[in-house]
Amino acid sequence: MAKIKTSFFCQNCGHESSKWLGRCPACGEWNSFVEETVAKDTAAAKHLSFVTTKPMPQRVDEISYEQEPRILLGSGEMDRILGGGMVKGSVVLIGGEPGIGKSTLSLQLALHREALKTLYVSGEESVQQIKLRAERLGGSGNNCYILSETLLENILVQAQELKPDLIVVDSIQTLYTDRIESSSGSVSQIRECAALLLKFAKETGTPIFIIGHITKDGAIAGPKVLEHIVDVVLQFEGDGNHAYRLLRSIKNRFGSTAEIGIFEMQSFGLREVSNPSEILLTQHDEALSGIAVAAMLDGARPFLIETQALVSTAAYGTPQRSATGFDVRRMNMLLAVLEKRAGFKLAVKDVFLNMAGGLKVVDPAVDLAIAVAILSSNFDLPVSSHYAFAAEIGLSGEIRPVARIEQRIAEAEKLGFQKIFVSKFHKGFPTASEITVMPVGKMDELTKAVFGQ
Repeated sequence: MAKIKTSFFCQNCGHESSKWLGRCPACGEWNSFVEETVAKDTAAAKHLSFVTTKPMPQRVDEISYEQEPRILLGSGEMDRILGGGMVKGSVVLIGGEPGIGKSTLSLQLALHREALKTLYVSGEESVQQIKLRAERLGGSGNNCYILSETLLENILVQAQELKPDLIVVDSIQTLYTDRIESSSGSVSQIRECAALLLKFAKETGTPIFIIGHITKDGAIAGPKVLEHIVDVVLQFEGDGNHAYRLLRSIKNRFGSTAEIGIFEMQSFGLREVSNPSEILLTQHDEALSGIAVAAMLDGARPFLIETQALVSTAAYGTPQRSATGFDVRRMNMLLAVLEKRAGFKLAVKDVFLNMAGGLKVVDPAVDLAIAVAILSSNFDLPVSSHYAFAAEIGLSGEIRPVARIEQRIAEAEKLGFQKIFVSKFHKGFPTASEITVMPVGKMDELTKAVFGQ
């Protein structure tokens, strides 16, 4: 029997210590060490291998490199985020809040790609529960195999016999291995299970999707080494009160991390949103005040989003400031700039801000649209629905340029907008035939061009 060993592990980064420490020396987190019982079977670890040949060292100039064809998953959004499809032997980690749609996305990929033999491993649901969800999602299940198991050794045995083209593990926190004596979900179990899955993927060339839970702070649960082990880390974001979901790439060894995918949750599963601008722009029967359209970027993807503002007289002594989908501190900064630099009296008024679609916006290019929406609600004057805005506002009241203005202008032109207001400090503008580019330098120039005052 293996000798039982007790160690302390940091729940934040996975650092191991022989005694309890108040502060982790690796990540600096306080009160994060937890005692776990560890018993490793070193003999089994030495002989654990999924290939018959051993790797040999090679010189760099002797290594032959051929561009391997990627495995297409049948989802345009997912294939683009991964850099053109799955790479053989890669390990992809998908994290997100409970109920956001991680299991739905992974099962949908397995069902709708009939050419791939997929092994779907679930440690959270029974095969009957997965069957009910599969009937709701549709697709063919002829090449999708379901396994309800939590012991990793049994999963790897079944995978070696089945030889699937893709493995989906839901979730890494529910798995455990006999080589570790601690409970499933602990730091040592997650680290060991992830290492074994990575070893299986690299030696057999089988790509693996791993679903992971997140903590209340939004980080993936378990040690930080989990994100270092895998090849790709994807974050599934969204609001349960809205239908739209964002799949964001945080780490990608085989592609760009600037790509995002947008999905819409419906009764039959997740629907890909190929043109997010059309769903984020609300069609109104009549002109309404307090609405302006911003040309923003999320990663490398441009789209237009509707910003909505409401300015009213404060009913109490202290005015209210509320923002949904936007940083309320930055909104307060914009209000201070409008008060100090442009002369608009907003200090005694309630201001409410909302981003359409339930998205969280951090692009500074929406500053101009937010300022216009606030002024539109304050004046009770509607902004033309054919106007778009893309610029940052500085503390001195100047309108500053933003990156990739060509993509923003092209997106506004594609959707039929007639004018787009940008900073005049850009070094040249692209030639656009169907949209007028309006360069402005200060807020007074903007208000005269938009409101005529």
